[in-house]
Amino acid sequence: MKYEEIIHRCFRCGYCKFTSDYFDFNCPTYRKYRFETYSPGGRMWLIRAWLNNEIENSDRLQEILFSCATCANCVEHCVFKFSEDLVNIFIAAREELVNKGIIPPEVRDYLKNVSISGNPYKQPASERGRWAEGSIIQSYEGQEYLFYVGCVGSYDERGRKIARAVGELLVKAGVSIGVLGEREACDGNEVRTLGEMGLFEFLAEQNITLFKELGVRKIITLDPHAFNAFTKYYPDLGGKFQVYHYTQILESLFKKGALKPSEYNVKVTYHDPCYLGRHNGEYEAPREILNSIPGLELIEMEQNRENSFCCGGGGGNFFTDILGGGSDSPNRVRVRQALETGAEIIVVACPLCAKMLEDAVKAEEIEDSLEVLDLAEIIIPRLP
Repeated sequence: MKYEEIIHRCFRCGYCKFTSDYFDFNCPTYRKYRFETYSPGGRMWLIRAWLNNEIENSDRLQEILFSCATCANCVEHCVFKFSEDLVNIFIAAREELVNKGIIPPEVRDYLKNVSISGNPYKQPASERGRWAEGSIIQSYEGQEYLFYVGCVGSYDERGRKIARAVGELLVKAGVSIGVLGEREACDGNEVRTLGEMGLFEFLAEQNITLFKELGVRKIITLDPHAFNAFTKYYPDLGGKFQVYHYTQILESLFKKGALKPSEYNVKVTYHDPCYLGRHNGEYEAPREILNSIPGLELIEMEQNRENSFCCGGGGGNFFTDILGGGSDSPNRVRVRQALETGAEIIVVACPLCAKMLEDAVKAEEIEDSLEVLDLAEIIIPRLP
């Protein structure tokens, strides 16, 4: 297994479970279950024992390995030099299980759906571009930027609304964008985090070939997960493009004065998506945008930026739900944290986070107190 030579170096000191100031537990699975096996250090010891044939593969081992949300809190707070490889180690262990064909049914079904249908929703490609019908967003025909939406933005009802809001906002601000519609394919980020490297490379090469055929040079992503795949893994496969998350483009538009929303007197808090924040270091662009809206008051949750608490949707859990629900599920913990700030809106910059947190608001029965909105949904109703 990859990284096998460094697994023994973890001796479960426990820093990986906390925020940087030890305010609270910050590993989603450990915070939910409170068993050491569900912590990053516990996973490291289990993987080592499994590789040494001290324990056998089992349904419980698979559950522990695949419940990890790959939020990278452990990467952020581990004090050792191998910290940057912690999530990579967990993904490599998943890859070993996938290669052996011994994986949870939920993971098997997800990978099968993507392999057969090109998306986890089992929908035809003809449905992929329906979210943009009747809008001012055009098909990609040599525009400056390709607006890449991804599977959640293309097929999920909530994701479609966000995709449309972001796309229309960019067009209204004068950004030259176009979409691929039914020609778009899955970016593969979650396929990779679930350990199916062969399928990931197939999807990536398929996208890279299409992008090059169309002359794509610059890409704006809706989804931080696609942003992560395009910036970190596509270049090694020959796909070198200028890639931006949409909040980075919006921030520059605000600085240029191209976006001037009207006053909005409201208290909001912002949830950092793990794949935009900890994985890619972008914490300030969304906050700069919010602070540029007249009348809006941004109130930070206790756990924010590199200490932000994951919604639980990463690492494939958005689709497999192996991490599961209940009052201690990460998304419900997070919306309670948001409610404690006194904010009326929890602002997101990721369609997966939006869906996870919206479901949690409903489960907590606090719809009258807290609303979940994407950044674009805050701005677009207040443009002239």
